Amino acid sequence: MQGVELTQDQIDNLPIDISATKLLDWLIDRRHVDRKWLSSALVIREKINNAIQDMPAVDEITQLVSGTYINYFHCCRIVELLKETEAGSKNIFGYYSSTRMKDWQEIIKLYEKDNIYLAEAADMLIRNVSYEIPGLKKQIAKCEQSQKDCERKEKDYESSAAEQREQYNTACKQFGIQGKKVKSELLQLVKDLPVFYEDVVEKTKNLQKTCDFYKEFVCFTSAGSSDSESKLETTSLVRYIINNGNTTVYQWRTGEAPSRVEEIQMDISDDDDNKSQEDEIDWGDLDEGEVDYGITVDQAGIEVQSESTDDGDLNVSEKGVAMGMDALTVLDSPSMRSTFIDELLELEGFLLQRLNEMKGESDILSASQFQSAPVILQMQGTEQVNTMLAQVQAILKQLTTVRIQQLFLIKGSPKYVDKLTDTLKEKLEHGEKMLASKKAVIDKRHSFLEEQRKLEPKLDILIKRTKELQAKIEVEISKRYKNRPVNLMGSIRQL
Repeated sequence: MQGVELTQDQIDNLPIDISATKLLDWLIDRRHVDRKWLSSALVIREKINNAIQDMPAVDEITQLVSGTYINYFHCCRIVELLKETEAGSKNIFGYYSSTRMKDWQEIIKLYEKDNIYLAEAADMLIRNVSYEIPGLKKQIAKCEQSQKDCERKEKDYESSAAEQREQYNTACKQFGIQGKKVKSELLQLVKDLPVFYEDVVEKTKNLQKTCDFYKEFVCFTSAGSSDSESKLETTSLVRYIINNGNTTVYQWRTGEAPSRVEEIQMDISDDDDNKSQEDEIDWGDLDEGEVDYGITVDQAGIEVQSESTDDGDLNVSEKGVAMGMDALTVLDSPSMRSTFIDELLELEGFLLQRLNEMKGESDILSASQFQSAPVILQMQGTEQVNTMLAQVQAILKQLTTVRIQQLFLIKGSPKYVDKLTDTLKEKLEHGEKMLASKKAVIDKRHSFLEEQRKLEPKLDILIKRTKELQAKIEVEISKRYKNRPVNLMGSIRQL
């Protein structure tokens, strides 16, 4: 199939498509401009820099010579404007005597020689399309991405600060303190111990029957006799508390109540008592309702190694005077409290074993063995033993809660109090650092936003000027080809 022949008029009007990035090569190949155009352009640029030092106060001229790279087309517009401002400098021959006008007219002539202006305009267009505009777009995209990164970090810091606050509040709640003056509040907690001890003593008094049951069982199975002279000593400290209550260690040791007790005094001053309110942490708008206090101290992140509270080196008291460790109550003394708990565990183990035997065949097989046992052994069924076990376990549970264990450590070790205080305060300090980091990131995000706001107008202006330059170049090339349409192609079309 033969193609349709075009008329000469149609041929003369075929568009000339030129790749924008290859424009300068295209102009050089077709000898519209010289390859050595740049050296001449540099001379012209120097003249332009000198000429703009003395310009009339005209708004449009001011805009043309400031904040942009002046090209040939700008120079032509400046001359047009100078024709109005320098009109009074014309002589009788119609020439301008104004130095300003002469300078700019000379610049235009130099530009037009060998089409220097066209080569420079093409070079400027290529630079804008290939480097300047993509560079600004890249900077703006980087600002946008940096803002997103900052927003993510803000959330991370806020979350971390909330987590630290939650752990701090949880630990304070676990200890039963407000957390305003940590050390003094922790030390004040030991004032609850005497009431706690009274409750333990009252519950321990219910173990008289349990202790007797255990003792008779041990004596019967070990010696086969209930003769008081042959009975083995069991749970002596539990029995002592049942009979005497929570006395001083001095009374336990000597068998006599002291005439005077010189208690160990604790320093309840807080290191932060003198700090101003400005030092307190502002948690901002973090939601108070998110804190769940129903977890243990360890789960709250409080892990403090306790100091040794060995009672082996007891202070020697004067006769009748309870001093040093002797002045402590039995349940206040770490070693004696440990013995008390050991005896309770001993009772618990016995009762559990006894229940296991009573429920199994071994009890049936050995029933005849207990026919000669004391009445207290024969009268205890599983229901009674279960009741005894529940009483023992209730006291053990009371003595081994996290809060009570912490109170024991606070009462027994000043170093532990300091470490615990420091551990709690570290959470506040870390939370404060997270909030400070969040503020720094917010400031950084704002700086990126401000940079973006400055770059975007520059990009808009550069794109506008590039499109204007594109249109003028297309017109200039079209003139050289009998006004055929000229199209600069490529990425310039997506501006």
